[in-house]
Amino acid sequence: MHPSLRERAALCDLFEQLGPDAPTRCEGWRTTELAAHLHTREHRLDAGPGLLGRGPFARYTAKLEAKAAERPYAQLVSELRDGPPRQWFGRYVPAGDIHEWFVHHEDVRRANGELPRLDDDLDEALWVALGRWGKILTRKADVGVELVAHDGRSRQVKDGDESVTLRGRPGEIMLALFGRESASTLEGSDAALAKYHASTIGL
Repeated sequence: MHPSLRERAALCDLFEQLGPDAPTRCEGWRTTELAAHLHTREHRLDAGPGLLGRGPFARYTAKLEAKAAERPYAQLVSELRDGPPRQWFGRYVPAGDIHEWFVHHEDVRRANGELPRLDDDLDEALWVALGRWGKILTRKADVGVELVAHDGRSRQVKDGDESVTLRGRPGEIMLALFGRESASTLEGSDAALAKYHASTIGL
């Protein structure tokens, strides 16, 4: 089973274990709202333009998510566990969703007292995903960005005259690039770090 599918199943297990009112690391969202977000993302094609969280499309998507959150929680989780509709292309390319399921799984885990995981298979899948998402998430950085995994592998995802280095397990790097607190470390000159922190990192 691909790690993305394992993350989906594990998050659904956690949703069921914690119930609808548990905290998450997504501001303003309990487990209900996070489950509704994931469900809307997979079951409403018209939600796509608003998923980046800005402008009129975002307001429309937020209405769809709020409506989904009114549905029975157990039903939402059950449908998430089953995966997207059969006509949904993402059903056949689980690797494309590894970032979404991992980050939101950690949003729930860590908001409820769990520690970082040591999972080599998961980290391998996330390192592959960082080849694409590292470039997307750092595209607006004002400095170069190098990613260095715990096993010494590295990749330059953004070029620049000055550069910073983000080190850690691939999962921790992914969380940092999505704006979450993580066990990664950021290195560079004072000037490069200041430019990085002043940049827009993420989607």
